[in-house]
Amino acid sequence: MYLSRVRVDLNGLSREKLFDVMNAEAYTAHQLLWQLFPDYEGSRPFIFRQELEEAEESRGPKGLPLFYVLSDREPTSVPGLLSAESKPYAPELKAGDTLAFRLRANPTMAVPVPGQRGQRADVLMAAKKPFPPGQRTSQACVDAMNGKAREWLESRAETWGFSLPVTPELGAYRQHVLNKGSGKLVQFSTVDYEGLLEVTHPGKLIETMAHGIGRAKAFGGGLLLLRRP
Repeated sequence: MYLSRVRVDLNGLSREKLFDVMNAEAYTAHQLLWQLFPDYEGSRPFIFRQELEEAEESRGPKGLPLFYVLSDREPTSVPGLLSAESKPYAPELKAGDTLAFRLRANPTMAVPVPGQRGQRADVLMAAKKPFPPGQRTSQACVDAMNGKAREWLESRAETWGFSLPVTPELGAYRQHVLNKGSGKLVQFSTVDYEGLLEVTHPGKLIETMAHGIGRAKAFGGGLLLLRRP
């Protein structure tokens, strides 16, 4: 695997794509990052996460878009558009290690439909639905949504090779609507998680990192970033 930090030369973008990237429009970012793999044909070889650069790591003005990209091959910078700083990524993990993590994920659950194949539903929207419209900004509704978001991660952690010794913090909850050009809209949500995890199955965790967590991995979800605290 390769972990890369990718910066965009905004001067190389059209006006439309510039606005999309600055607004973290996931489909435009997905298309843009594909250009890092010009000779590859096959299923998507990367997952990514879009951030805004902090002042201490930025080579230019604070707040420019920065992408973290995890791929199964080394990306190639695109002169005048994409600059990739890459390094081989083979984390040495052992059971019992405690690591800080960040994750942007699309929490979904299966909803049974009588006589049909089960459908996927957004976990937070499902938690919000029982509240009347006038109460959907109430603290009770927010607490219910946050509780379900944490429950989604905590209940699946073991299958991904880790446990959560402390309750994770929740960051931004975003609803995305993408138009891929066919007239059909793609809708999904993402939640930012941050906290500590304990490694329970090192091999399984590395496999989880390589494939990503949850759905919407093509659109900026699923990348699990780890560091030693």
